[in-house]
Amino acid sequence: MNSSTRIRLLLVLLSLASATLVFTMFREPAVVVEQPKVEFSVFTNSVEQGAVQAVEFTSGSAVITVTGTDGGEYQTIIPPLFADDLTERLVDENPEILLKTVSPAAGTNWMALLSTFAPLLLMIVLVWVILARMSTGKKASKKFTDRTRQSAKTTQDVTFADVAGCHEAVIELGEVRDFLLDPSRFTDIGAKIPKGVLLYGPPGTGKTLLARAVAGEAGVPFFTLSGSDFVEMYAGVGASRVRNLFEEARKEAPAIIFVDEIDAVGRHRGGSAVAGNEEREQTLNQLLVEMDGFDVDTGVLFIAATNRPDVLDAALLRPGRFDRQVAVETPDLEGRRQIVAVHSKGKPLGPDADVETIARRTPGFTGADIANLLNEAALLAARRDKSTIGDAEIDDALDRVIAGPEKGANTLSEREKYVIAYHEAGHAIVGHVLPNADPIHKVSIIARGKALGFTLALPEKDKILRSRSELNDEMAMLLGGRIAEEIIFGDPTTGAHNDLQRVTILARSMVTEYGMSSLGLQKFGASVGEQYAMSSQKNYSDDLAMKIDDEIAKMIAAAAEEAREILTLHRPVLDQMAEALIEKETLNKAELTEIFRAIGPVASEATNTIDLRGTTAKK
Repeated sequence: MNSSTRIRLLLVLLSLASATLVFTMFREPAVVVEQPKVEFSVFTNSVEQGAVQAVEFTSGSAVITVTGTDGGEYQTIIPPLFADDLTERLVDENPEILLKTVSPAAGTNWMALLSTFAPLLLMIVLVWVILARMSTGKKASKKFTDRTRQSAKTTQDVTFADVAGCHEAVIELGEVRDFLLDPSRFTDIGAKIPKGVLLYGPPGTGKTLLARAVAGEAGVPFFTLSGSDFVEMYAGVGASRVRNLFEEARKEAPAIIFVDEIDAVGRHRGGSAVAGNEEREQTLNQLLVEMDGFDVDTGVLFIAATNRPDVLDAALLRPGRFDRQVAVETPDLEGRRQIVAVHSKGKPLGPDADVETIARRTPGFTGADIANLLNEAALLAARRDKSTIGDAEIDDALDRVIAGPEKGANTLSEREKYVIAYHEAGHAIVGHVLPNADPIHKVSIIARGKALGFTLALPEKDKILRSRSELNDEMAMLLGGRIAEEIIFGDPTTGAHNDLQRVTILARSMVTEYGMSSLGLQKFGASVGEQYAMSSQKNYSDDLAMKIDDEIAKMIAAAAEEAREILTLHRPVLDQMAEALIEKETLNKAELTEIFRAIGPVASEATNTIDLRGTTAKK
């Protein structure tokens, strides 16, 4: 709101205030009766009977206060016919009556004025508060514009050489860099560069780093903002920020706009009437309009990142907006080697902690996880006054990243220590015996994070697909701790809380999502992302829900029975491992191998594999 508009509004408010003041001055004064009120005829009768001691008149008022001979007081109003000669009549009737006249109480008119003007004053305050908030919203939008302008002037020194573990994504974005450097190479052959690129994948895989690397390789301005920066409580501010962002990028073209966590503003649009949701939808609509208005000749590229592509609005993902969607997944073994090599620069590794070993011991780790692992290992080495990072530091840092920081001395009783030792030994033995479970790397009864102990199982190689046998073996291993408690103590504890939760989720997924039950090859219910497109998460009958529950119960019972058979058969090994844990608290790979010798040889790989070399396709 400009200054002239504010002046006009102020004049209107002053006019209202003046009119209210004139009305207040010329209206009849309000009668405030504080004493008991009686009729005027009662007063005259009292005068005739000699029951009146004093009469008090108030200047400018028709109200008189009467004091009786008994000391009581009351008030009455003088009728107009008696107003002129009432004093003379009272003197003639009884000369002993005390007559006096007083002025109105000071401040009475001011209180009346205050009560009259209070609503108007409140209205003025509310108007100015609204104006101040609108001004704040505009200032916030201006600060937003200034921030994006400053971001465009910064130099990006990140290149593809700083990115590791996502080779496919680098290749995809390499074409974008080449277009920004030499657009004629593509336009001469009739090719058009994608208007938008969506980077999606788990947290910590390097999506933001990739976007910065594209800008650094091309040497163009880089506008970076978070999706939450567009969502404000002020109506229209989000849409205004989108317009400002794109205007600034066009001025600095060729340039890159990068919006991180775009799902904060780009979620599926619905019919909710909530104000916050309405503002977000307006912002999304403006974003869609701006992306449609992109001209490929301007050299402005829009890159966005999200961990949840399944919740994004379909209009945002269609060709012409995000033409290219690049998956940035967790790195494989070769990718982890590259990531370890990048993040180990400046961190001297000992001879027993080479890049290959670290890469093999971190399956499923993202780039951020590996960077955190190496930093924790460096901190431990410095704490231990070592000049290099050895295998012991890597091992301790791995435990810290996976299970949490080690707790100090606890107050566990002797029985509780034995319960934890048998619990973890149960996990380890079942996992070792079952052929499709991951190899056991370490077992510890040292409390870390929320866990009182842990069993670390690491796969020998990366896995993309998991078979039903592998999932069944994983459930049996998870239940091994609880079954060991039942076998040894006969009175299970709450220590298996997390194990039971994971087993239940795994069994339900096998039944409702993977088609690995007797209910057939169907998917039951909607996943989290699909809830936006479906009216209800439950899309099956109550009878089928009972069958699903029965299948889940059968799977869990079968896994528990398998764990019970293994632990009953190898009870001596269970006792031996529990005693070793009580003594040493942590058993490493070599110590576990020595204990497992008593079990004898077990299957080293899945038995349900199929040799595809001799198969032929059926017609």
